[in-house]
Amino acid sequence: MRGFAERDGAAVAALDEDERLVIARIVADVGLLLGGEDFGAERHSGLPHREDLAEALAFLDALADSPAEPDDPALLRLLPNAAPEDREVAEEFRRLTQDDLRASKLARLRRIWDELSADGGEWVVPAEDVMATAAALTDVRLVLASRLGLERDEDAETLHEEIARASAALEQASPAEVGIDPERLWLGMVYDALTWLQESLVSLTLGGSR
Repeated sequence: MRGFAERDGAAVAALDEDERLVIARIVADVGLLLGGEDFGAERHSGLPHREDLAEALAFLDALADSPAEPDDPALLRLLPNAAPEDREVAEEFRRLTQDDLRASKLARLRRIWDELSADGGEWVVPAEDVMATAAALTDVRLVLASRLGLERDEDAETLHEEIARASAALEQASPAEVGIDPERLWLGMVYDALTWLQESLVSLTLGGSR
């Protein structure tokens, strides 16, 4: 994987096929969590869903009639409560804004999916889509952070150290032998990779060509 760099007015990152498929899978899952279609992810059936989203999607079924706060903490990070201390205000704000907010988030995720589904070993983001892509990566990272139990900056640093220790231990033994949760390790590594990619993209946007 190579972070984003400017080329011909676009932001370009290099990803191998497995890296593209993993990111596409996560993007599709977050889109599903928001109630969108699965972005044709059956084409990448080798990468199974990481969460059972049925309970979260039950909230979306009744969204138009009762814009209640979602129970799934990952979904709540994507569609936050605007007034935690005033339920009536919060529900009215959610009723007025949630459909548009959800649609814009889904459109950004769909754009990433389409870019990652293109042929070749590069992820090309046009200049006009850079900030929208950075925002979509934030949404994906918010969901992963929720699944990983990351609430503070210190939690992310602890996760990074945990991954480093686990990677070193796995050179000598299997996950079961060293007491490592493979799912948490996998999600943590994806979270770290997306954080690094997003930082390279934002740095490029703010600092220009380097």
